Amino acid sequence: MSKKMKIALTLGSIALLGTLLTGCGSSRDNNAASSGSAPAPSTAAASSATASASAETAAAVRQITDYIGHDVEIPVSPQRIIFVGETFSDLFALDVKAIGTSTSMASETVYEDQLAGIEDVGFPINLEKIIALAPDLIIIADTDEKVYEQLSKIAPTIVFDTFAPLEERLPLLGDVLGKKQQAEQWLAEYGKQEEQMWQELQAAGLKPGETASVFTYYPGERLFVMARTGLSQVLYVPDGLKPTDRIQQVLDGGSGFEQISAELLPEYAGDRIFILNPVSELEDAIQSTENMLKSSIWQNLPAVKAGHVYRLDIKQSGSDALSRQWLIEQLPKLMAE
Repeated sequence: MSKKMKIALTLGSIALLGTLLTGCGSSRDNNAASSGSAPAPSTAAASSATASASAETAAAVRQITDYIGHDVEIPVSPQRIIFVGETFSDLFALDVKAIGTSTSMASETVYEDQLAGIEDVGFPINLEKIIALAPDLIIIADTDEKVYEQLSKIAPTIVFDTFAPLEERLPLLGDVLGKKQQAEQWLAEYGKQEEQMWQELQAAGLKPGETASVFTYYPGERLFVMARTGLSQVLYVPDGLKPTDRIQQVLDGGSGFEQISAELLPEYAGDRIFILNPVSELEDAIQSTENMLKSSIWQNLPAVKAGHVYRLDIKQSGSDALSRQWLIEQLPKLMAE
């Protein structure tokens, strides 16, 4: 796994497919029998037809092209899914339970307690664990071709753009997993909740056109401004806060985040600033954050002087579906403090 990808997954993070409708042939047989148009098949024949239909469904495949251009044959109805990426909870929004993920990426998240029964495949991924789980579909965020080649020898593997906006990402995932309708329903409900949140914030004094920035530290005194991932996806929406000009440049470049120097804070800082607290084990990143908050550059930022600075744990600030739901419930409370 590339060094950049490790950072991306950490910053961004900052389940077996549920039973599907199978046995269509059996259903047709039952309908015919109940209508009286044909004699009911024997129990043995019906069981055989059901088993045959189920086997055909499980064996059916289709071809898709993934995020970085791989043409992959995947099951029409995948049953044993491994998903490794910072937007893992998207599966929960689709009523899908995976058999494996990198559970360390989901620790301290708002959905951590929903991981019971899902096997940990490690981070980086442990190939032996993947083989032991016998998946029929692997979904990964890592764009490292070496990782892809190793996994694709085990099972059909697709690379998924977890930085894509939720409104684009969830329908694509729903298509891959045969859950299009669930994706549409979930997004419709989420849209209503999101609209209500911004109305609530505007009523509390949020002005149209206000800008926002999201910053976090990573080990090695590396300061990042978030763009296309995590909390920024919640903030930068038509009815919401706007990116500053410098952050817009990062967004236009398609990046999830960008490393900057502390001296450039005034150029990236918006009218409101969100600080993502590093995970508890990253002591040097925590110390770097505290040093920044004491610096004269920081103290002189307009948002700091106005008291428009908000802190949030990075593992709770993800752009995954369940974190997004949690965030639109929590933002009004956070910004009212």
